Amino acid sequence: MKLYGIPNCDTVKKARNWLTENGIAYEWHDFKKQGLSEEHVAQWLTQIEWEQLINKQGTTWRKLDDTTKASVIDAASATDVMLANPSVIKRPVLVTGNSTNVGFKPELYQALLSS
Repeated sequence: MKLYGIPNCDTVKKARNWLTENGIAYEWHDFKKQGLSEEHVAQWLTQIEWEQLINKQGTTWRKLDDTTKASVIDAASATDVMLANPSVIKRPVLVTGNSTNVGFKPELYQALLSS
């Protein structure tokens, strides 16, 4: 199991705390420090729509220029923006076996890890 995000994100903090409190081992990947490859994003996009991965409510998206925002029209253009601005990705991204999930809700994590 691998958790992707940035450490100062409140939602990531909640997910990490939940996993720790429930005694669930996971590998942490800080994509600000460790980077993010096109392969990571491509793998996520096999299971998640690009629209779900782009956080249009976040500060990073709002700070992008209008031309860049308008250019995000498909998975390829979304990938380019995510690689150039990893903070635009909705967090956290949890990869378990062959499942990829975005965001954090305790009930979702419980259901995922109980199956």
